[in-house]
Formats: sequence, structure tokens, C-alpha cells
Amino acid sequence: MTKQIVSLTGRMLGALLYYAPDDERNAELLSQLRQHDWYQMWPCGDAEQIAIAAQQINDGLQTGYDEKLSDAWQKLFIGPYALPAPPWGSVYLDRENVLFGDSTLALREWLRQQGIEPQSEQRDPEDHIGLMLMLAAWCAENQPDGVPVLLSEHLLPWAMRYLELLEQGAEHPFYQGLAVLTRTTLLDWQGRYQITLTERTLFY
Repeated sequence: MTKQIVSLTGRMLGALLYYAPDDERNAELLSQLRQHDWYQMWPCGDAEQIAIAAQQINDGLQTGYDEKLSDAWQKLFIGPYALPAPPWGSVYLDRENVLFGDSTLALREWLRQQGIEPQSEQRDPEDHIGLMLMLAAWCAENQPDGVPVLLSEHLLPWAMRYLELLEQGAEHPFYQGLAVLTRTTLLDWQGRYQITLTERTLFY
């Protein structure tokens, strides 16, 4: 059951955090989120937090909202201005806050050892939050023994800080709600795999 839950939730959250909202790969997901009872079927996480996230996501999908969802995504993930919550792990784990830092290279080496060839059309670093959530889903389906290592060593050490900044800086209820939903989902994953995190210094 855990494998199916990580696969389902990882693919969905990863796509919503990686692809633009008008990308065809998100069309069906956004359609599902417009069904007001979707949160009752969300398979993991704290029920109260899921309900809060669902209300924010629903508010953000209302046609009368003052900022288009695509504009909000552009500001959060592309720019041109400084991103309020950079979505790459090495920004948080590397002292210089750089892309393709040592933590990215460590993830890349782990992927090589596992025989996993990452797929990124935009040539993003492998430690983009959306890519890593989708990678966790892929591992759950194909290499389930790798999920605890991926989470404990490469994703969870920085993901909560990223989601905190995303919730604070999004200025759009859809992505604020998505941050809450992703956080409670990751905490659920951590419990399912009984992961105890080693404290890491964050630099952002």
C-alpha cells in the first residue's frame, strides 16, 4: 500500500510543482482538484492540514482570483525576479547557495549507482523539488528499496525549509495550499518509512 500511496501522491505533487499550470500534463490534475471533495480521498497526511490545503487550493482555482495561476507559477519557478522559494536542493544545502552544488552532485552519483537516468526537458538540476517528488514516485514503483535513501539523504533535509518559504512567499492561495499539502504528505512518508533525519545545516 505504501508504494502505491507514494507513487500516486508523488507524481501528482511533483507535476504540479514542476510543470506550468497550463501544461497539458497538469490538465487532468487541475480538473481533479476542481472537484471539491478530492481532499477526502487524499491517501496520506494529517486530515486537518489536508482540509486547510484543500480550501486554499480551491480558492486559488476560482476564476475570479486576481492573479492568474500561470503568472503565479512564473514568479515562483522561473522569474525574472528573485524567486521567493528557490526549488532546488543545493540552494539550501550548499554554503554558496548555488545550483548544481555538491548535494546535487551527490544525488547525481546516487542516481548513477542505481542505474536511474533522470529525465528533465528543461535541463533543470536533478534536485528540483518537483523532479524529486516524481523520482520518489518512480522509485516506489520500480526500485522501492531506494525510496528511504532518496528521502533521508536527498529530499527531506531541505524540503521542509523550501515548503515553508513557498507558503510564505507564494502570494497565491493555490501554491500556498500546495505547500501545505506537500508538507503533510512528506511527513506521512517519513513516518511510513520510519526515517530519522540526521541534522543538516541549511544555508538559505
